[in-house]
Amino acid sequence: MFSQNPQQFLNIALHRVFIHPTLGHKTCSVKFSEQPYISPTMSPVANGYYFCLFQQAQAKKEEPVTPALSESIPKFYFPRGQPQANINIDNLISKIEKIFSQFPDERVTLKDMGLVAKACECPLYWKAPLFHAAGGDRRGHVSVHKFVAMWRKVLQTCHDDASKFLHLLAKPGCNYLEQEDFIPFLQDVVDSHTGLAFLKEASDFHSRYITTVVQRIFYNVNRSWTGKITCSELSKSSFLQNVALLEEEEEINQLTEFFSYEHFYVIYCKFWELDTDHDLYIDQRDLMRHNDQAISHRMTERLFSGAVTRDRKVHKEGRLSYADFVWFLISEEDKKTETSIEYWFRCMDLDGDGVLSMYELEYFYQEQSQKLEAMAIEPLPFEDCLCQMLDMVKPEIPGKISLRDLKRCKLAHIFFDTFFNIEKYLDHEQKDPLLTVGQEISDWERYAAEEYDNLVAEETANEPYNDW
Repeated sequence: MFSQNPQQFLNIALHRVFIHPTLGHKTCSVKFSEQPYISPTMSPVANGYYFCLFQQAQAKKEEPVTPALSESIPKFYFPRGQPQANINIDNLISKIEKIFSQFPDERVTLKDMGLVAKACECPLYWKAPLFHAAGGDRRGHVSVHKFVAMWRKVLQTCHDDASKFLHLLAKPGCNYLEQEDFIPFLQDVVDSHTGLAFLKEASDFHSRYITTVVQRIFYNVNRSWTGKITCSELSKSSFLQNVALLEEEEEINQLTEFFSYEHFYVIYCKFWELDTDHDLYIDQRDLMRHNDQAISHRMTERLFSGAVTRDRKVHKEGRLSYADFVWFLISEEDKKTETSIEYWFRCMDLDGDGVLSMYELEYFYQEQSQKLEAMAIEPLPFEDCLCQMLDMVKPEIPGKISLRDLKRCKLAHIFFDTFFNIEKYLDHEQKDPLLTVGQEISDWERYAAEEYDNLVAEETANEPYNDW
């Protein structure tokens, strides 16, 4: 049969080598002499031909894969910044050594560290992180040898500002920043910035101001809510740009995102009004007095549930710390930012399943309805309110509102106030919700400016009148 139809034999052989479901690509034990369609005289030839085909297939299978493709792909992930080919580390070190040579024994204190920071081509207020990273906090000064060894290592391993700053502030072996890591840096800002010179005599306020700024840093930068700022989060934020502006801006209140003293003053005064025993903690009854009980009781309970606080001990004691209050007040007065939307979403998500169900919305709206009735205002039935909210948010999954839905709709502040802030809910009812879209100043900045003016006016009014 083979002699009559050689193509059929070839197909059979190929079938045995490549396609057979049982034999696969392994050595085939089937002999062609056992096949009824091959004559006995041709079986040795067939078996030999089959063996040649099998060897060719095995040789093809075992050919090494060329690494040319993988080698040609350039590196694209640089967790510590992309190395700069034109940087001359030795030249930079020479400039630094020249600065140190101007001081006795080539040792520099924190007071003169600004000159070294500029020689390192860093912003002025990197001086404290540079000083402490070189061991200056232990001896009160830094030697040229200690500093050069430290900075050379930084230049060799860190290739952008974010990775350098993180390396300087972080604990040894850590690739993230925790809240306490910022304290030496911020203490130096308090001690040396001209816009905070008046605080030198009010040392009690130093820790309060520093706590406020630290919380604002984590509020704006730590987008993962982990309590640990990564290099990626630092580089994506505007924090380092604000640190650089500390050198240029003498009026610290112009740096409204992190460092404004006026913003700190507003937050601290609001907390002081609630903290009647002044132990820097408040309970639910204290917080209910905020803004004449504008926040609903059910939402206040959620604020103390641990949904948006990290201190487990304070949570168990049913208290809220000053640091937690910073997050609360900023989130309450500006519900348009991503962090504030996440903050209130966590509070409303009672079962923690990542979506707001109709049950959860009704739970919060019930108290709002009761408040409206007490004010002689007829509330919308929940079904009508629900339809309005769903039309406004337009959730991807019908009947379930996700965090992504609220961030996308751009009207999350109206949504949240509808369910737990009666005063702002009524205020929204009286004006066009689109009037504030695209405004240059944020809701928080507007609130802080207005409240600061009110506080100053109150203090002025309370001062004794001097009749000359």
